Amino acid sequence: MKSNLNKRWIYLISGVFTMLFSGVLYAWSILKIPFKSEFNWNDSVLAFNFTLTMCFFCLGAFFGSLICKKVGSKITLILAGLLVGTGFVTTGNLTPQMPYLLYITYAALSGMGIGISYNVVVSTVNLWFPDKKGFSSGCLMMGFGFSTLLLGNIISTFFENENIGWRKAYIILGIVVAIVLLLAGLVIKKPSSDIEFPSPKEKKNIRKESFEVRDWSTKEMAKSFTFWRAFIFMALTTAVGNSVISFARDLVISVEATPALATTLVGVLSVFNGVGRILTGAVYDSLGRKTTMFASNILTIFAAGLTLISVLLNSLPLSIIGLCLTGLSYGTCPTMTSAFTASFYGTKYFPTNYSITNFNLIVASFIATLSNSLLISTGSYIAPFVLLLILSVIALGFNFSIRKP
Repeated sequence: MKSNLNKRWIYLISGVFTMLFSGVLYAWSILKIPFKSEFNWNDSVLAFNFTLTMCFFCLGAFFGSLICKKVGSKITLILAGLLVGTGFVTTGNLTPQMPYLLYITYAALSGMGIGISYNVVVSTVNLWFPDKKGFSSGCLMMGFGFSTLLLGNIISTFFENENIGWRKAYIILGIVVAIVLLLAGLVIKKPSSDIEFPSPKEKKNIRKESFEVRDWSTKEMAKSFTFWRAFIFMALTTAVGNSVISFARDLVISVEATPALATTLVGVLSVFNGVGRILTGAVYDSLGRKTTMFASNILTIFAAGLTLISVLLNSLPLSIIGLCLTGLSYGTCPTMTSAFTASFYGTKYFPTNYSITNFNLIVASFIATLSNSLLISTGSYIAPFVLLLILSVIALGFNFSIRKP
């Protein structure tokens, strides 16, 4: 069984590679450029598209868990690839008269497809690492977070290339991501029941939370007050990163960054997002749930507060630091969500339970829409960041209230 166990590292590497391409959905502040500059679609239309994308992403994760139970990871990932490919290719063929078709092609088709692949890859690969939940989740989420840096800059270069342009760039992106997901379906699989995994190592410095370790069904989890306190906490902290991602490029331009530097800084945010994801996994495994969630919350408060100060002072250096902190804080959220769900509610129903916990992204996305509405109505980033700072402080109260299920 040891040879089979060694395969888990191949599955982890494959999962990270797959997530690297799936995470392109978060490069929206770059991907929206042609619709704003060439089509003159207003900010509210583009901001709402990102909100809808997150909604369909969460729905895709939920349906992906159900489909995977019925037909397995292979067919489910192939379906995801077809949806994403179709979504991006058709987005590349939109015309200025079709603003609301963007909600179908990009948000519904691509968002749903990537949501399906996200859940299947995370839940399947994590089954190979019951002894390293935080590490496995962190590596996968790191791949997802680094996507904007890698693909975002490539796409931006394609947009500016006269021989390619944004339409061909979208088509190429759709084909490439679809192929990656199709290949992932052929490689990634669940472990057989006869494989013996190492027991998790006991950490002497972890303050243990004593509660009954068992597998909770999705219905049981949804009735747990612990789940809802954690859900609200995650939604409020995630909202900071979600909001900033939707307007990151425009934010740094508002404090006098050049367009080229702004695109690079979106990539920098992506780097810190990826770093935050893998660091969170290591911290969760080493120091436990309470310390990890508290550190994440404090980091989010500092990120929102410092970015607000950078706007008030019109300071590019402070804005850059704020973006880095926001990336780190946002990176903590998905890894924490995955590890928390597995630790508190078990692995038997993890795919569906995780998809439900991930619905906090929908709440966070609507808060991001509210942030964008405040930006449009006030013409300033001050009001959005005041809101986000208040919400991140409120999250601290929910954080402290989380108890054993």
